[in-house]
Amino acid sequence: MITIYGIKNCDTVRKALKWAEEQGIAHEFHDFRKKPVSENRVKRWDEAVGRNKLVNKRGTTYRKLDEDSRAALEAGEPYTMLRDEPTLMKRPIFELSDTIIVGFTASEQCEILGKLK
Repeated sequence: MITIYGIKNCDTVRKALKWAEEQGIAHEFHDFRKKPVSENRVKRWDEAVGRNKLVNKRGTTYRKLDEDSRAALEAGEPYTMLRDEPTLMKRPIFELSDTIIVGFTASEQCEILGKLK
């Protein structure tokens, strides 16, 4: 069983959920806008994939940040900020026991399928 984290109205998350259904992948969806994740979970994701992979710098929320907030996000431990503003994270985030995969490109789909075999 994998957990797919994201926001229900995100197009990429909807595609990922549909793909998981079509592939017959047992999964649970966690909408982190409705039910925030813990700072420890965000920290684990950051440590697993790196800040550049986790933070969505192309999104509207990031672009609206002031310079101080952007600096805080890129340095130190911005886990509270990421938890409180989940749209600052790329989506979807797949959690497969000890593996974290962020995004939904063809290579990430192959990686997920490979981990499930």
